[in-house]
Amino acid sequence: MTPPRVAVGPLPSAFATDAVREGGGQVVELGDRPDSLVWLDPGDVAGLTGWLAEVPDARWVQLPFAGVERVAEAGLLDDERIWTCAKGAYAEPVAEHALALALAGLRHLPTRVVARSWGIPAGTSLYDQPVTIVGGGGIATSLLEQLAPFRVEATVVRRRADPVPGAARTLSVDRLHEALDGALVVVLALALTPDTERIIGAAELEAMSTSAWLVNVARGRHVDTDALTAALSSGVIAGAALDVTDPEPLPDGHPLWDLENCIVTPHTADTIEMVIPLLADRIRTNVRRLVAGEPLVGLVDASAGY
Repeated sequence: MTPPRVAVGPLPSAFATDAVREGGGQVVELGDRPDSLVWLDPGDVAGLTGWLAEVPDARWVQLPFAGVERVAEAGLLDDERIWTCAKGAYAEPVAEHALALALAGLRHLPTRVVARSWGIPAGTSLYDQPVTIVGGGGIATSLLEQLAPFRVEATVVRRRADPVPGAARTLSVDRLHEALDGALVVVLALALTPDTERIIGAAELEAMSTSAWLVNVARGRHVDTDALTAALSSGVIAGAALDVTDPEPLPDGHPLWDLENCIVTPHTADTIEMVIPLLADRIRTNVRRLVAGEPLVGLVDASAGY
């Protein structure tokens, strides 16, 4: 098979161009009629739109992040070409961050980090507790592996109730409230689509236990921020640990900053230092598979939007 002619944009980057060559592809400029695109800037949808207009016959587009909602909202996803993203590529560090946030909340670490007196002993163990993960993709799979030593009873909520290894049960999304009831930790690790926007609102927070912690490592728009602020202020749930927020960045002075039972990290579940080698591996793998005529990894379902 002819090696794919791949343009890397919006600007060339050594890690990506090296990965294309190592996978057996040829790196070319946009004006040299590439048949494939590797796009590295998730925020520059207008730039990607322009590139696609320049090479409308491109057969494959690799996107840099797992979440492709901006590309979907721009109407770029189609069935005319193969779209792949980084879904699953960053699962391990993101799951690691989710676990760290959960443990920090349960063990009251934010309060203790700034404490200047002995205080009142407090904390909850994660061992043998019920945990619910909303989302059944790579992050959920990695998180279930990391949770295994804690002997948690894990419930996964996903679009279809297909079993997930490591989960005690898998429920479809129409049974979300059932899955929220009684869980000590609820982790959001799902794709953002019109159907999942604000999937956690006032009613869902009310369905959770007063001892529960909500952990969000997916997208801020999964959660109704006003409803969450009210729930945390009134004790409807014990706490929230958020790597993503709506709006994002969370503005200075926002009420969530002042709540002792809210942890906010600045979208750092996967930092650029973590992302680059993992994205390079995804690009290298997919170029190799394209050369070999094999199915690519991280395929995007254009109709589903992720």
